[in-house]
Amino acid sequence: MTVHKLHLDEFDEIDYQLIAIHSPLEDYRLAYFINQNLPINLKKSNSNIHINSKEGETQFTRFIFEDEKKDIAWNLIQNQNDIFVSSQPGNQGLFAESNNKFSTKIYLIPEFKKVNYFLKIENTESAIDISKIANCIKKINNVSTVYAVEAEKIKSKNNLIF
Repeated sequence: MTVHKLHLDEFDEIDYQLIAIHSPLEDYRLAYFINQNLPINLKKSNSNIHINSKEGETQFTRFIFEDEKKDIAWNLIQNQNDIFVSSQPGNQGLFAESNNKFSTKIYLIPEFKKVNYFLKIENTESAIDISKIANCIKKINNVSTVYAVEAEKIKSKNNLIF
C-alpha cells in the first residue's frame, strides 16, 4: 500500500497580488472610479468579510469582479472600520449612570494601518502588469498613493482568505 504525504507548504502558496490604496473616498465611489479606469466591473458583494478581535466583531465591505475569460478575480476590500464599544460602568461619580460609547478602529491588515483599501487580484498565473494597474488607479482624483504590497511579508495574511 502506497502512502501519500501532503506537506503544509503546498497549501501556503500565495496566488494573488495585492495593491494598497490610500484614499479618503467612500468605497462605492472608489469602486466606480476604478471601473472607469480599468477594464473591470466591480460590484458590491453580498458577503462581507467578518473579523473578530479583542475589541469586538466588525464587517469589512467588499466589491468583486470575476473575469471568467482570464479566470481572474478582483476584490476591492476596505481595510479600516470603526467599532463602537460601550464603556465599563466602573466609576461611582456624577456620570455613573451614563452609558458612553467609544469608537475604535479595527484593521483587516493591521500592519498597514494607513491604507484605506486593498485591491486583491487572485489567480494571477498569467502575467499582469501591477505597475500599469497602479498607475491607472493613481489617475483617480482623491487617491493619494497606490503601491504593490508583497503578500509574503504580511503577518495577518489569513484575514485575506475569503
